[in-house]
Amino acid sequence: MDQRRLFIAIATSIVILLVFQYLVPPAPRPVPPPQHAALQAPLPAGAPAGSQAGGAPMVPAAGPSVAAPTVPKEVPRLMIDGPRVAGSVSLLGARLDFVVLRDYHETIDRLSPLVHVLEPRSDEHPYFVQFGWLPGPGTGIRLPDENTLWSGSGKVTPGKPAVLTWDNGEGQTFEITIGVDDNYMFSVRQRVRNAGEAAVSLYPWSLIRREYTPPTAGYYILHEGLLGVLGGTLKEQTYATAKSEGEKRGGVSFQNTGAGGWAGITDKYWLVALVPDQEAPQIASFRYSSDRGQDHYQVDFMANVPQTIAPGGEATATSRAFAGAKEVDLLDRYESRDHIPLFSYAVDWGWFWFLTKPFFTALDWLYGVFGNFGVAIIVFTVFVKAVFFPLANKSYRSMSKMKLLAPKMAALKEQYKDDPAKLQNAMMSLYKAEKVNPASGCLPMFVQIPVFFSLYKVIFITIEMRHAPFFGWIHDLSAIDPTNVFNMFGLLPFNPALYSSFLHLGVWPLLMGFTMYFQQKLNPPPPDPVQAKIFQWMPVMFTFMLANFPAGLVIYWTWNNLLTIAQQWYILRQTSLDKPRLART
Repeated sequence: MDQRRLFIAIATSIVILLVFQYLVPPAPRPVPPPQHAALQAPLPAGAPAGSQAGGAPMVPAAGPSVAAPTVPKEVPRLMIDGPRVAGSVSLLGARLDFVVLRDYHETIDRLSPLVHVLEPRSDEHPYFVQFGWLPGPGTGIRLPDENTLWSGSGKVTPGKPAVLTWDNGEGQTFEITIGVDDNYMFSVRQRVRNAGEAAVSLYPWSLIRREYTPPTAGYYILHEGLLGVLGGTLKEQTYATAKSEGEKRGGVSFQNTGAGGWAGITDKYWLVALVPDQEAPQIASFRYSSDRGQDHYQVDFMANVPQTIAPGGEATATSRAFAGAKEVDLLDRYESRDHIPLFSYAVDWGWFWFLTKPFFTALDWLYGVFGNFGVAIIVFTVFVKAVFFPLANKSYRSMSKMKLLAPKMAALKEQYKDDPAKLQNAMMSLYKAEKVNPASGCLPMFVQIPVFFSLYKVIFITIEMRHAPFFGWIHDLSAIDPTNVFNMFGLLPFNPALYSSFLHLGVWPLLMGFTMYFQQKLNPPPPDPVQAKIFQWMPVMFTFMLANFPAGLVIYWTWNNLLTIAQQWYILRQTSLDKPRLART
């Protein structure tokens, strides 16, 4: 039995360490130099330039031909003025390339800059949405491209869209109408009027293009990169995967044909996504290319069937573009109201979605009641404790009996010290007679692991937790405790964490460590000295581990320890009433 408990203790420690390895980001690795040659999808033999298999032309995978540094800084623009977004649309190339979120700042300082979701190609980090047309079979008319200067009028505001127009001088007029709702969803209508003498065939397309590799959090539990729900299935590609797959497959790292769905590029808290007409068949592609030492990532949709426009006729294509914060309630509303399939999957709920999303819903509701996410976490912990109370109660009662049986066990060890087999049998008989499970002490920890992991993910990934304050020095529950014992809590003018993450130890992690130590003292000491050493060091190990976790999670663990201490103390007190009976056994 002692060996069994030792194996359980070691296995528990290994599980915790493995989870820690997956939660804490690895050290950044040097990025290999990108290729300089632009990659494009291969063309079948005999295909005309600009086409792909099946006769359909290819969305510009290599992007605009003008290099970003030569793009003029000052170009004509139409302003975006929504309740929650500001910015502008470039009339050069008809790009939605400047979007600022009015409700979100870069840091907790309200005077810090607002978050920029999209940026022009002339800036350091080009990131934009673009719309256009490609020629169908037998069509050779002039089409707008990245150098086209459109005419525009109006301002992009809710209920009052702006209109961009361009006449190719050959009888065709192109028009893009861009509107925005009260949040982050842009509506786009592409229209072509044909005043020429012959019919024209065109493929409307839309794309999102990021012409750099952004810094990522580096956590295994968070997806950042290309993603979409296509064919009813969530597809995710990290930047590294898109690059490797794109290099192997001629620039196209993933492709899907069918109607419905959405696709885009996601950051931790922000999303830029295209939502095509859900009834029209589309070719959706994830792409990678490189140009002049810069990585380019692209998500695009193109009509699978060309639109034929007769003389005197016109054709339209409608789509939407989301550029904003991944607010859970907002994404859920778009999913249900606008029938965007699984749009809420833009938030990375992970494999434990059946826990993470309900946990968030509960915390968000409690926040609505108390107005503080820290208080919501504390109240939520009480609910979780209540759910597992019967199971934990049985476990703690068994541990309390183990503690009371310690003198009896010591006597058995002395009696059978020269006969391990008889000692084992005698202890098993004692456990059976008193209905004690010596391994029960590990059960509460195992039960806590999925709860701990799911709550951690909710605190880490949801924007609702971003910059959410608690009390005192905790101004952001999604960030680590800013205090540090190694610089005397700010009295010494240096930051030890710059040298190692293990040199950061805040007040809340210390409180968590102390509560874990006191909780451990209420448990019966393991009979095996090796086990005892392992359990003695666990509070220290957990203290340093959780020092680099979000403060909200440390607050949860500390409060959970306090509730456990109270529960164990009460059970121990109740069980001690049976001590005379146990002594007579």
